[in-house]
Amino acid sequence: MADAPSSLAEFARSAGASLAAEGVHTLLVQFTDLHGVAKGKLVPLHQLETVLTDGAGFAGPSIWGTGLPRTGPRAEYYARGDAATLQALPWMPGVARLVGDGFVNGGAFDACPRQVLKRATARLAARGWTLQTGIEPEFFLLRREGTRYVPADDADRLDKPSYDLKSLPRQQGFLQALRVALEGAGLQVLQIDHEDAHGQYELNFRHDEALRSADHVMLFKLAAHALAEQRGCVFSMMPKPFANQPGSGLHFHVSLWDAGRCLFDAADAAEPLSRLGRQFVAGVLAHSAALCALAAPTVNSYKRLVVGESLSGTSWAPAYVAHGPNNRTALVRTLAGRFEWRVPDASANPYLATAALIAAGLDGIDRELDPGPACTDDLFALSLAEIRTRRIAMLPQSLGEAVDAFEASELLHGALGDTLHREFVRLKRAEWIDYARHVSDWEHARYGATF
Repeated sequence: MADAPSSLAEFARSAGASLAAEGVHTLLVQFTDLHGVAKGKLVPLHQLETVLTDGAGFAGPSIWGTGLPRTGPRAEYYARGDAATLQALPWMPGVARLVGDGFVNGGAFDACPRQVLKRATARLAARGWTLQTGIEPEFFLLRREGTRYVPADDADRLDKPSYDLKSLPRQQGFLQALRVALEGAGLQVLQIDHEDAHGQYELNFRHDEALRSADHVMLFKLAAHALAEQRGCVFSMMPKPFANQPGSGLHFHVSLWDAGRCLFDAADAAEPLSRLGRQFVAGVLAHSAALCALAAPTVNSYKRLVVGESLSGTSWAPAYVAHGPNNRTALVRTLAGRFEWRVPDASANPYLATAALIAAGLDGIDRELDPGPACTDDLFALSLAEIRTRRIAMLPQSLGEAVDAFEASELLHGALGDTLHREFVRLKRAEWIDYARHVSDWEHARYGATF
């Protein structure tokens, strides 16, 4: 909907009346937890003004990543609605979504992921800048088969399935319903394709200001989960469901703006980025190990971030810290006036990943870092010895390594704040330890009778 009038009471009356005339009777007050999962509750539409001024209340300790106590005034978490996000949901007749910012004890909650990103964009605004991101979600459409997940389309079996026009039409019902739902909720869908793994698709929507882009990703996930479930399927943003096939990325196309002027546009047409753009990229490269924990935040993420051939011939996921013009094998792919950050996978929290990206980029600008020479080689084709000879660094190869780098980063500690930094480290260390202690079928098969 349009920006809210200065009076929230006036907005609540006018917007409430408009929504009621459209048949809306309920608000879905939604926020996002540390893991990037949408949470919330249903609230009657007549409570709109209360949600905008005070918020919808939740038990704080029940939300991942808050670190809130079970008793006292700080035990309550309020999702205070952002009026600019109020939007009817076409796939939930009678319901309108309202995105909430976290508040605790009357103040903005430092560990709310959306508040973290708002702090980051405020740093940009202090310089007169805004960040535009185009976030590209890849996902799987699956079904359960016993205890396993398999592609929803059993006939989707090509070794190289990218852009396949046999399997894509078979999922036209779901994909078209998803497109219609998103466009009905205000997004502009640009394209949909079959990706490089069985049951894998990508849907792109138009780039936007960084906070709005993160909100759009959460809207996309809400719609896709609901529409897949209606069809007896499972919408999955697991980074890598199948060991022998590529995983799902959440690539970020990034540009920096001063009003209507792109600050990454280069004066020299032979260069993709301006000096400021190169400095921003240099900051992203310099902090790449710590950023990895937020961009690839699960155990499964590191089965995507490896170099090696898949069934289709490549993994399409970066493992080395490099940048290059239109180089999809590098961590940063540079394009005219923008760059693509290729590390994030589909499990990343879009608010935290964007906030960390801004912190790293601004550090590169403030310290006037140089990203080094551009890489035009196919990094997937180079041996590890060749990579080492060129002194190209490698991304963390496990969640444990990434969390170590994240914990040691003063920059990202400052960007996320004490509470969220502590909670992220605590939860992700526990996840890594749980995985490391798990005894798998692979271990039984390999070692059970060996010794």
